[in-house]
Amino acid sequence: MSLIVPLRTIVDPLLLKMLFPAERAIQVELGAGDGSFLAAYARAHPEWNFIGVERLLGRLRKIEKKAKRAGLDNVRLVRIEADYFTRYLLPPNSVEAVHIYFPDPWPKRRHWKNRLIDSDFTVALLKVLIVGGAVHLRTDDAPYFAQMIDSFAANPAFQKFETPEELLHFVTDFERGFHARNVPTRHASYRKQ
Repeated sequence: MSLIVPLRTIVDPLLLKMLFPAERAIQVELGAGDGSFLAAYARAHPEWNFIGVERLLGRLRKIEKKAKRAGLDNVRLVRIEADYFTRYLLPPNSVEAVHIYFPDPWPKRRHWKNRLIDSDFTVALLKVLIVGGAVHLRTDDAPYFAQMIDSFAANPAFQKFETPEELLHFVTDFERGFHARNVPTRHASYRKQ
């Protein structure tokens, strides 16, 4: 059985209960990359279900291989843009945590409008998170990090909190590369009130 979810429609929210063999709280990683974080975190937390979102099929297949090799029945993968997935395919109040690690920083100022995280996107996240649900962010790009902080600060429904230390031990492929080159990374976490 493929862990990559076939989307029969992109206009109706997913029936999340139908995706997994066991009903558990759901966490989502937007932009799952090669799945380094997702596979390791899902293995460490079998009490949660995880959805990895990635637009590149090759990356999803790589994650699927990792998850199957590890025998993870709590991972499903969706091939679609992260913004669209969050706004239109996730049901309201359905997600316990969203992980967004090293999204494209679109470093040129004229391209900043393409960044995933802005004030409007915090509203979309607010809709899909359960009360008390969390958003965890990481980036190496200082200007984008400042934008992330400002975007969440502008939304009074989110409260900043200390990223759990255990979570920081699970790194992405990008993060591993940045650490190897001594490039500092930044992180922040927010909770829906």
